Amino acid sequence: QVQLVESGGGLVQPGGSLRLSCAASGFSLDYYVIGWFRQAPGKEREGVSCFISRDGSTLYADSVKGRFTIFRDNAKNTVYLQMNKMKPEDTAVYYCGAAVKYLGGLHAMTPKHYDYWGRGTQVTVSS
Repeated sequence: QVQLVESGGGLVQPGGSLRLSCAASGFSLDYYVIGWFRQAPGKEREGVSCFISRDGSTLYADSVKGRFTIFRDNAKNTVYLQMNKMKPEDTAVYYCGAAVKYLGGLHAMTPKHYDYWGRGTQVTVSS
């Protein structure tokens, strides 16, 4: 049974850092695209970053480039999102998703192409 569990959310001040984790079970990350998405109140879910296992490439939304980093720990079958220099506009529920097929470019950052989802973790950036 495929399962994704996010953790690491919380309250952080502007300029601070958080690290989110997405622990996968029931499948190996080696064969999937793993993405981080976020959804703020009243807004649609948007792509933040993704890791494409097939070629090891990563993608980032323009709004987080230079501040967020996605990386994987194969031994733990876990994908992380390191978030630095956080801003109030980063406040949202963050979800990780897994796609069983290859996704590239814009498709890899589009929620409808993902097959499995975690339940999300709340991130609040506020002073």
